[in-house]
Amino acid sequence: MTTSTARQLRDTVDADEPVLEAARQLLAALKGIRYGAVEITIHDGRVVQIERREKQRLDLPTAAL
Repeated sequence: MTTSTARQLRDTVDADEPVLEAARQLLAALKGIRYGAVEITIHDGRVVQIERREKQRLDLPTAAL
């Protein structure tokens, strides 16, 4: 790999760091959720917020209601 190619690769990785961090945060929000929603808010092409809403399902017999 030439110095120029290595520099281009490094610059690409550095430029993608915000995208990689957003992906890590998204995976963390999805981890372990069984019912619910994960909402991603994007402004000007950038992820600015990740919201996780988790539901708890109760398995109650119909007669108990």
